[in-house]
Amino acid sequence: MKLYDRDVSGNSYKIRLFLSMLGLPYETVAINTAKGEQKRPEFLELNPRGQIPVLEADGKAIWDSTAILVYLARRYGGEKWLPLEAHDMAEVMQWLALAQNEILYGLARARAILLFGRKADFNEAQTAGQNALKVLDQQLQNHDWLALGRPTIADLACYPYVALAEEGGIPLDPYSSVLAWMKRIQILPGYVTMPGLRLV
Repeated sequence: MKLYDRDVSGNSYKIRLFLSMLGLPYETVAINTAKGEQKRPEFLELNPRGQIPVLEADGKAIWDSTAILVYLARRYGGEKWLPLEAHDMAEVMQWLALAQNEILYGLARARAILLFGRKADFNEAQTAGQNALKVLDQQLQNHDWLALGRPTIADLACYPYVALAEEGGIPLDPYSSVLAWMKRIQILPGYVTMPGLRLV
């Protein structure tokens, strides 16, 4: 397998983290998004959206971090990480939706504004990010994991930009249940970290 990524990308980190937890070997191809390498014609052949990460596996290019998590879970993780039973799958997918909405447009965007100079409404991003943390904290007050009582790709989809929230000026200390969940993730077998991520 070949992963096109960038070390400071939270979405790319999701895939590195899951590959490590699954114990799967892979090759990394660094894409410098600051220089626009993701918009070059040869990369657009892999992902017409011009975004990282992209995973080449089984002779195909899979783009979008959520799609890659789903692929890896079903290809290598069996029922453990993403079950096929309808209700259980929906329970996981609910949190994938949070990762692609409030977390992305809140926590990830606030970080992108501060770290990478992205043009967007900082206050709006922070508000969305805090709302995401409230939703997560409420769920995690009575559950160790986001879905099904065990680690799933729901946790891996949400975790990176939560653990990077402070780089977007959003403190994590008010969310004690989120911090406890982060610690549980950080002691899972195969866990790896990334630059800027808060270790609990």
